[in-house]
Amino acid sequence: MSSDKVLIPMQPVIQEEKTGCAIASVAAIAGVSYQQARRVAAGLGIYAHDSLLWSETDYIRRLLQAFGIRSASGETAFTGWHALPDCALLSIKWHMINDRAYWHWVVFVRENENNYVLDSKASLKNPVRTDFGRIKPKWYIAIEPAGGQ
Repeated sequence: MSSDKVLIPMQPVIQEEKTGCAIASVAAIAGVSYQQARRVAAGLGIYAHDSLLWSETDYIRRLLQAFGIRSASGETAFTGWHALPDCALLSIKWHMINDRAYWHWVVFVRENENNYVLDSKASLKNPVRTDFGRIKPKWYIAIEPAGGQ
């Protein structure tokens, strides 16, 4: 309450491809550019246009691991913003197409008393979101940023 300005320690990364939300989310967590994350992903055989990147979790876990970021082994159902860990990948805009689940990846961050979501969607006016009532997560993957705590 000593300042009106909210400090954002983790910076948003905007996706440069229509389906690059997973790459942008990992880039934000790792503190690298979209281009850097895309190069590492390509080295792992992971590409934004591959629907497995936003319909399964193996690719994003492999990309996190390539940056030295540990993730929980499973997904946890979203029960409320208060229950989230300090850093998590959230699946939002969850929907089914031809019996296959798809979603949009975003990053939840809790730092001191600041809670926010980094949303990589290019058309947003502000990629740092605090409009939690409008964001409808289905589940999340808890992560630990590189460098620990």
